[in-house]
Amino acid sequence: MEGGTGGRTSSALFAGFRALGLFSNDIPHVVRFSALKRRFYVTTCVGKSFHTYDVQKLSLVAVSNSVPQDICCMAADGRLVFAAYGNVFSAFARNKEVVHTFKGHKAEIHLLQPFGDHIISVDTDSILIIWHIYSEEEYLQLTFDKSVFKISAILHPSTYLNKILLGSEQGSLQLWNVKSNKLLYTFLGWKIGVTALQQAPAVDVVAVGLMSGQVIIHNIKFDETLMKFRQDWGPITSISFRTDGHPVMAAGSPCGHIGLWDLEDKKLINQMRNAHSTAIAGLTFLHREPLLVTNGADNALRIWIFDGPTGEGRLLRFRMGHSAPLTKIRYYGQNGQQILSASQDGTLQSFSTIHEKFNKSLGHGLINKKRVKRKGLQNAMSVRLPPITKFAAEEARESDWDSIIACHQGKLSCSTWNYQRSTIGAYFLKPKELKTDDITATAVDITSCGNFAVIGLSSGTVDVYNMQSGIHRGSFGEDQAHKGSVRGVAVDGLNQLTITTGSEGLLKFWNFKNKILIHSMSLDSSPNTMLLHRDSGILGLALDDFSISVLDIETRKIVREFSGHHGQINDLAFSPDGRWLISASMDCTVRTWDLPSGCLIDSFLLDSAPLNVTMSPTGDFLATSHVDHLGIYLWSNVSLYSVVSLRPLPTDYVPSVVMLPGTCQTQDVELSEETIEPSDEMIEYDSPEQLNEQLVTLSLLPESRWKNLLNLDVIKKKNKPKEPPKVPKSAPFFIPTIPGLVPRYAAPEQNNDPHQSKVVNLGILAQKSDFCLKLEEGLVNNKYEAALNLLKELGPSGIETELRSLSPDCGGSIEVMQSFLKMIRMMLDRKRDFELAQAYLALFLKLHLKLLPSEPVLLEELTKLSSQVEENWIHFKDL
Repeated sequence: MEGGTGGRTSSALFAGFRALGLFSNDIPHVVRFSALKRRFYVTTCVGKSFHTYDVQKLSLVAVSNSVPQDICCMAADGRLVFAAYGNVFSAFARNKEVVHTFKGHKAEIHLLQPFGDHIISVDTDSILIIWHIYSEEEYLQLTFDKSVFKISAILHPSTYLNKILLGSEQGSLQLWNVKSNKLLYTFLGWKIGVTALQQAPAVDVVAVGLMSGQVIIHNIKFDETLMKFRQDWGPITSISFRTDGHPVMAAGSPCGHIGLWDLEDKKLINQMRNAHSTAIAGLTFLHREPLLVTNGADNALRIWIFDGPTGEGRLLRFRMGHSAPLTKIRYYGQNGQQILSASQDGTLQSFSTIHEKFNKSLGHGLINKKRVKRKGLQNAMSVRLPPITKFAAEEARESDWDSIIACHQGKLSCSTWNYQRSTIGAYFLKPKELKTDDITATAVDITSCGNFAVIGLSSGTVDVYNMQSGIHRGSFGEDQAHKGSVRGVAVDGLNQLTITTGSEGLLKFWNFKNKILIHSMSLDSSPNTMLLHRDSGILGLALDDFSISVLDIETRKIVREFSGHHGQINDLAFSPDGRWLISASMDCTVRTWDLPSGCLIDSFLLDSAPLNVTMSPTGDFLATSHVDHLGIYLWSNVSLYSVVSLRPLPTDYVPSVVMLPGTCQTQDVELSEETIEPSDEMIEYDSPEQLNEQLVTLSLLPESRWKNLLNLDVIKKKNKPKEPPKVPKSAPFFIPTIPGLVPRYAAPEQNNDPHQSKVVNLGILAQKSDFCLKLEEGLVNNKYEAALNLLKELGPSGIETELRSLSPDCGGSIEVMQSFLKMIRMMLDRKRDFELAQAYLALFLKLHLKLLPSEPVLLEELTKLSSQVEENWIHFKDL
């Protein structure tokens, strides 16, 4: 990596901004009541940081700063949130910044229990440490034998001062007094591992959840079981009790169902099936409210309200992202505020870059929507479409009919979707005559008018359909468009050209209307993806040999070729102005190529391979999605708000790993001392007088100084005054100056000698100008720079006067004229001030054309000059 790139290894163009679409993972949420604000807050974990939402509207209140590793458990009291990562845990104030960090465990922490001014932490080796929160000191450490009593749950029973109840994987429970460090009582248990402990609304009563799916309501004062419930859905993940007057207990399960049990009648009153598509991580009834908060690893946070007569919960509010990794993301519309994303979970969702409340899900693709409505959701699983692999969207006619078309994994038919109604659309587009199962749709595009969809199949067929009616409008080619599978289709902005490419390595241009082949060209390797920038007519092709070809669809020629990726190129994106091409590859890099200069100008490395890149139509963000990640990551375009030097990067440039942005908008990191020194990015570039001896260089003078030299007489005629100037009444206000382009003040005339002769000295009138004197010097020493610099400072009329005065009639001489021609020759030789040499020579010839033929010295000079001008000019014209 050379100093030419400023020694940088991260991206100069893109800075991590924030992540979209992350709401929850498999860590149970924490509910807190703020006495100050008189409202409930729910905190969910998203990887290395956590979100806090206001329960009233589920609006995002705060995003915590990131911790070094993924958070493995959370807890909270009235003031602080505690989050454990690895064998360390921290206390966060104001839901945001770390105020205390507790280090001392050897193994990973998996339980936290706030306890007044103390906090209890338990690690996987069953070592329990009690810490004083504010001094961060250990108060007590208890060690348990893992083979006999491996702690799996912890609870502080209400009104039991200084006591904690511990549950074990072996099935027994222990009650400890942590102040006196005494084991008070051991409950034998039920020989089945304890998974959850929860205080019931009644004192002395605790609910114990077991591995078998049983919930035991147990009185710990008398060690007697009050009631037993059983769910057949696997181990109990979490338990909560209603405290608003209804004796109901909810128990969560690993398959996403929640059982609701009536504690008076001792029976199951309701099941909330598929409350989440994954295990219920946490569930909490809000204190004295009929609201149940649940979260799961399906990236959803849901609030259910129990206001129905039968006691079942209905969904009140939710925040939901994708529950499986993404397959495709694209910006939707022209304002750059929505990103459409398809995922392995089979849904299509729209995420707002402005605020979570504008997010919407377009739902699952259903094979037969009417049947599902008729039969209910029980058999919805069997009619769900497989995940979307590719889609195209165009907002032009979104209010009239469907605006999105999507290919599904392993399916021949493409589905249409309606963005405005947020649902799957009316049609499944597929050719009628095909009945084989192994043909699938592989590429789609929508025309810019929103009327037509173009679909390419793995058999090589490319079809056009009408979006409004779903009618087939023809196919490209006689039998099929390509011999191999279609890898990309695109239609230009005016519906004139359709471009298709196939796995056999051919790129074909078709007339969109009459479906006739216009041109076909072969590529160096078979293409992987294709992207057209409609405004500029630039086509980007990612090939299977990890290179990128860029074509101009007007001339149908390859205009740029880029190589440098070391893995399959997954996606391409153009900047809105079409100057940059951004590529994402399996080698974990995102590279930005500058099309005008043909150089790599930016590259950054990620710890997870990018699957998709898409650039906002307004150019402010780059959005990426990654292997095994559920979120969309936004990167802000630094060149919009600060000076970025886009130097080409060397071929051996090695970028360093950049962290994916967190879910909060990034804070400005304090600049370290080293970065403040001026990097060579910002050093002013001084252009040399002439880049190369061989290059023709123009002067830096404005056009007005040389362009009108030949038409001066016409201009003077135009500018002649219509009437004589009026004499000013009084003395001059301004100090007299000498005429010229550079203002100089006239020195007052010294009139010392009173007896000065009145006879005019004609010698003064015939005085030679500075320019003539410099030309005479030039004849002797062959240096003409000084004379040329004098001419450069004069205006058009001054130049004309100087050139007139070169002839013998006006006080010049043949030698001076010869010297002037030599000066022009010198200018042409050096190839500098090219346009001035031409203009001065033209004026000279115009003024002295009659005199030149009669002087052999000048004729000789002119012959040499003529051949030189011709040679330069022919070379110039060829270029």
